[in-house]
Amino acid sequence: MPDNTPQSDIQDRPSTGAELAGQIRHAAGRREKTRDLRPLIRLWPYMKRQAVDLALMLVFLVISATTTPAMTFVARELIDSGFGSGDIAVLNRWFLVLGGVALLMAVATALRYFFITRLGERVVADIREDVFAHILKLDPAYFLKIRTGEVISRLTADIQIIETLVAASISIALRNLLMFVLGLIMMMVVSPKLTLMVLAIFPLVLVPLIVFGRQVGKVTRETQDRFARAVGFATESLDALETVQAFVRERFTQTRFNDSVEDAYRKSVSRIATRATMTAMVISLVFGGTAIVLWLGAQDVLAGRMSNGVLIQFVMLAVFTAGSVANLNETWGDVQKAAGAMSRIDELLGSEPLIKAPERPATLPEPRGEIAFTGVTFAYPSRPDQLVLNDFSLEVRPGETVALVGPSGAGKSTVFKLLLRYYDFESGVITLDGVDIRNADPKDVRDRLSLVAQDTALFSGSPEDNIRFGREDASDTEVRLAAAKAQALQFIEALPEGFKQPLGERAKSLSGGQKQRLSIARALVRNSAVLLLDEATSALDAENERLVQAALNEAMRERTTLVIAHRLATVLKADRIVVMDGGRVVDSGTHAELMARDGLYQRLASLQFES
Repeated sequence: MPDNTPQSDIQDRPSTGAELAGQIRHAAGRREKTRDLRPLIRLWPYMKRQAVDLALMLVFLVISATTTPAMTFVARELIDSGFGSGDIAVLNRWFLVLGGVALLMAVATALRYFFITRLGERVVADIREDVFAHILKLDPAYFLKIRTGEVISRLTADIQIIETLVAASISIALRNLLMFVLGLIMMMVVSPKLTLMVLAIFPLVLVPLIVFGRQVGKVTRETQDRFARAVGFATESLDALETVQAFVRERFTQTRFNDSVEDAYRKSVSRIATRATMTAMVISLVFGGTAIVLWLGAQDVLAGRMSNGVLIQFVMLAVFTAGSVANLNETWGDVQKAAGAMSRIDELLGSEPLIKAPERPATLPEPRGEIAFTGVTFAYPSRPDQLVLNDFSLEVRPGETVALVGPSGAGKSTVFKLLLRYYDFESGVITLDGVDIRNADPKDVRDRLSLVAQDTALFSGSPEDNIRFGREDASDTEVRLAAAKAQALQFIEALPEGFKQPLGERAKSLSGGQKQRLSIARALVRNSAVLLLDEATSALDAENERLVQAALNEAMRERTTLVIAHRLATVLKADRIVVMDGGRVVDSGTHAELMARDGLYQRLASLQFES
């Protein structure tokens, strides 16, 4: 199971994989120490942006909260002055006052609900936008240790929990807290003796709130973590649904998902049981104590030391105050749940990308397409002891087409990943147009590169949308020309809506070859100085491969091109073929030169061409 620990303490460029692992463990230990309500402080800047809604919510909150104890005063006067006077006019007047207070409470409560709900929706929208923007900044190293589904869970389910807190629970908690304070003050005014009896019971209520509350918070966070793992596995399985069905592994996949869900369910039931126990204890203590106090008040009424109206007022105040404590208990669970969700989001927001722009990035010169690797050594963070590139050196001249060949695991794709600044390297230098890429803004470096990957990544939308993804400001003519060069124009025009045809999620309605040609068109429309082709024709049939290869040959004449190919027939016309093995360059030359030597390339070529 991938580790989902934060990276907030990880330095920009860890010197070794062991150092990275140590920093991850340190961050995990820090996470255990900060499981409290402090993550909710992160909500304040978002709420402060909506100062008007927040202020109006507080105004109507105060009005709605004060009308509740005010109604007890009206009820007291209704009994003592209304019924007690025997005057129908006085009685009617107090009934009108009661109706007016009730109307004021209704209007204030409705407006409080409107402004707090709008505030919550805005805050959650801002958080969701910030979280997604931050996710886009994270480099692939982060996703080596956390499932994409878990990240999506934080972006959706966890933020939904925060929405419940901001849009409802905070307002309810503040209202009940205010009602509790006002009710307690009015109870003290009405009957100090009975109020002191109530206060004597109050510490008994706090004990279960504190003891059980901590347990509820801990179990809540564990439930959210387990649910996120279930979502992560589900996302992973759905992404590979065709593979699951092809291997008839539906039952196995369903069982694993069920186990994850049941694990989260069992932990959730534990949370529910703990919270239910806490609720039962609090309500029993609150209302049990209130009943005792009221019994004492009834004795005062019978002895003539208190009027009926005063007792009714105290009863109502006691009920409202006790109810506010019970409601605070309910909202406290929401607060703890939101704190757990915010801590998980905080981990995501606190995860710094290992690859980011320096404080003063170097300016790249006019694009020439000159690339140089000098003594580069690299190991993936997840496998720090296995060098993928070992003192790798390569120079590519502007406009040159260089093919990288070699057995699987030789490090060919890693060359592309380092050039694209997906990872940092432990030693050596990589330059683009004479500038060390570590001194430049990664976005500036990537702007000069166009990638056609082996695993075609397209998006929902139309063919036009996917091609224009390469360059947003591309004209319709440029989009059409790129499609034509990639031999994609014919199948696009055959679609019912042509370039505007919706392709579905990840363009699954297209064949593998069609998707790859669309990917090539996206790279060509970019008009960058360097073209990176990672098995760009691997999904094409023989006829389409011939046509696309001809288009690529034309495109390669206009820019520097690095080609990764396992099928050597596709790189015969490269200006230079670089043979890699064990993360090093072991040979270099044209096809004819390499075939004349008794080396790795000749053995690979013999195996392919003879077969």
